[in-house]
Amino acid sequence: MTTPLARPKVFDFFSGCGGASWGFRAAGMEVVFALDSDADAAATYRTNFPATDFKQKDIRRLPPDYLSGLVAAMRPNPIVFCGCPPCQPFTSQNTSRRRDDTRTTLLLDFGRLVKKCLPDIVFVENVPGLRTTDANRSPLRRFLTYLRSAGYGNIVHQIVPVMKYGVPQTRRRFLLLASRHGPIDLPPFTNGPGTAALRYRTVRDAIADLPEIAAGEDHPDVPNHRAARLSALNLKRIRSTPEGSGHRAWPDHLRLPCHTKVSGYTDVYGRLAWDRPASGLTTKCISYSNGRFGHPTQDRAISVREAACLQTFPRTFLFRGSLGSIARQIGNAVPVRVAKVIGDHVSKHLQQRSKARSNGHL
Repeated sequence: MTTPLARPKVFDFFSGCGGASWGFRAAGMEVVFALDSDADAAATYRTNFPATDFKQKDIRRLPPDYLSGLVAAMRPNPIVFCGCPPCQPFTSQNTSRRRDDTRTTLLLDFGRLVKKCLPDIVFVENVPGLRTTDANRSPLRRFLTYLRSAGYGNIVHQIVPVMKYGVPQTRRRFLLLASRHGPIDLPPFTNGPGTAALRYRTVRDAIADLPEIAAGEDHPDVPNHRAARLSALNLKRIRSTPEGSGHRAWPDHLRLPCHTKVSGYTDVYGRLAWDRPASGLTTKCISYSNGRFGHPTQDRAISVREAACLQTFPRTFLFRGSLGSIARQIGNAVPVRVAKVIGDHVSKHLQQRSKARSNGHL
């Protein structure tokens, strides 16, 4: 008889507000530890995960012995380390990269903890630039060396459009899985042509049922359904913007000079389209002027609740902080649906390896 697999225990580093944690928990795992240095993200995390041991701390100041002791106490349960360090040093939108940006080494700090604690599974999520950045600047090569030297002979990483995992966005992310227990791959796609779902999820799927609000309004009955204010000029602009379109649809007197002199800026001041996935959400995802974040039909930018829905957070998830802080938390988060799919896949992998060992095949 096969022994049932013990419930995997998740350690979520750079947890932010908790997108990865919620997804792993939805996959049946227990999130036992989380760490982030941002105060507002910490408040949000503690609100939604009151039973998790959360540390508001820089990873570089986390006592390694504390962590290794906590990992040891969780054995023989499988241990999953999730590490999603700040992506700003590697994002294509960072036009002021500095070689002395200390955030570029945080992945290596995470790698040192992996090497000390030897979790069964390691998951990393980040921007595609982590893999495509000049090797002399990117820590990825050294991180992979850490993993291999620590016994992770099974590593897969790929840049994936998250809409293929059921997230209603065109956002692309770098995903990595490493296992100490045999070959592992990324989960098969769940949405789009060739899958059981056949199609990608859309903006309509995610937010169409939320009640209407005006720019600057906070809905009294739907938590975090609050939209940023718009100036009188931007109200005129959004009223001149058809669904799914942008500033190129405006009359000349509403256009900005910088938009007429260059060919870029196609997404700024844009409205989302109901029946397509949203553009990739950023930390300014509730700002009408900073991307295609206008509501498809209402004269405002999307609310923080709508942004959270597009990141596949459940409606019951509560955010703490100012409007700008919540938008930053949402934009930085791992889409919940991605973590859920990864969690289900990892659980299946661990179960298969456990069964193979019990049958004497390993």
